Amino acid sequence: MAHIFASIKESLSSVLPIALIVLILSVSFVTLDAGVLVLFLFGTILLILGMSFFTVGSGISMEPLGDGIGKTLNKKGRFILPLIIFFVLGFIITVSEPDLQVLAEQVPTVPNALLIGCVGIGVGIFLSITFVRNKKNIPLRTLLVVFYALIIVLAFFAPDEFIPTAFDSGGVTTGPITVPFIMALGAGLAASKKGKSTGEHSFGLVALCSIGPILSVLLLSIFYNPTPSTTVYEPTKVMTTTEAFAQFAKALPLYAEEVAIAFVPIVLLFLVFQLITRRYHVHNVFKMTFGFLYTYIGLVLFLTGANVGFMPAGRLIGAEIAKSSFSVLLIPIGMLMGYFVVTAEPAVHSLKKQVNDITNGAISQKSVGVALSVGVSVSVGIAMLRVLTGISIMPFLIVGYVISIVISFFVPNIYTGIAFDSGGVASGPMTSTFMLPFAMGACEAIGGNVMTDAFGIVALIAMTPLITIQILGLYERRTHARKIKRLHTEIGMIKDDIVFFGTEGYENE
Repeated sequence: MAHIFASIKESLSSVLPIALIVLILSVSFVTLDAGVLVLFLFGTILLILGMSFFTVGSGISMEPLGDGIGKTLNKKGRFILPLIIFFVLGFIITVSEPDLQVLAEQVPTVPNALLIGCVGIGVGIFLSITFVRNKKNIPLRTLLVVFYALIIVLAFFAPDEFIPTAFDSGGVTTGPITVPFIMALGAGLAASKKGKSTGEHSFGLVALCSIGPILSVLLLSIFYNPTPSTTVYEPTKVMTTTEAFAQFAKALPLYAEEVAIAFVPIVLLFLVFQLITRRYHVHNVFKMTFGFLYTYIGLVLFLTGANVGFMPAGRLIGAEIAKSSFSVLLIPIGMLMGYFVVTAEPAVHSLKKQVNDITNGAISQKSVGVALSVGVSVSVGIAMLRVLTGISIMPFLIVGYVISIVISFFVPNIYTGIAFDSGGVASGPMTSTFMLPFAMGACEAIGGNVMTDAFGIVALIAMTPLITIQILGLYERRTHARKIKRLHTEIGMIKDDIVFFGTEGYENE
């Protein structure tokens, strides 16, 4: 229980800033219905509790499972069988991701099963590629250059309306279920490496797995040729606290069922892996079982709070600001919310913890968190500019990814892996249930095209941290170089003093 209370304290500090921003907006620039505000407050409580249970649960269940599978499959002499297993793992873990279900509902012209299956295949293929990369020691930078070049080429042949959706799919696929498992899988794979390559190969799996969905959805839009359309979201009218509570009571069983369906393949994977390998002792099995239960409870509470409480508030706030005579305030307000909303993403905590553990604190959780927040803030600002002006997303994506790739040649490899992983981690359920509705509400209010102007915010949120975290790497590298230079200077001065005093003593004799 001590871990739960500590996690609640951390979750409270993560969620409280965005809650305060919404409350301040509701009594200043924006007029929110009392019912929507009550939904938001109830949702905030569920968000804090959900994130707390999830953080503790994933740390004692998903992460040990991913690490164990990675170490087991990385044994010498095995190649083809692990390649197939990695593909199956990628497919299973992806179709289990709740965020992907949300995205599928947003694309009405493509059957849900087709879109989810296509994305699952994409992740499966690229998770297999990460295994090949680990075995053959292929630099992450090389794969990123090749595959992002391919993405840009394919984007010119895809329908304009589906380019934002394709890039968004790469962000939502790496959600709260996927990230802890895949990152631990990377750590397990890298365990056989020696020296600094251990840290470098621990990261990059999320980055590559985010590429698979983008490519698969682009290809789907080219060959399936869907007709773009949108569905209009109508928030439920809530007048009293009793009606607000009824909304959560109605939604909770639905998300409990959804998350249970998502968890079945993962639990079966754990049981089969344990029966075959006998890797975990009995007490570890019981501990991981409770961990899965905590993770399940946490996700149910979190998704219920985010979807029922945060989605209506985000949509109405965006619409109210856009309709006002100060619509340009969408940009600074969006940037402020983006800065804090990323701290409420469950998977962000998993990323920061793994960075701290693998680097033994050399790369601090605080510095990674600030770099992420700055990146997301900039991306939301760009997204709001697009909502107001209708500028295409492609120039921003092309320039952003080119800058990211270029910087990667000048920073330590571990920062490139962390940066490209962070892009997928930052664009989680808080983005899809709060920031995306915020953009959609604003876009609808000013009569814009939701598919081309509002969609794509997830893609931008997944892109900008690639730049900010690598800039952090440049700063840390420069700081380290200065310390080394200063140390060499001090050592040289000490040597000169020793020679001087030694000579002086010799002459006196």
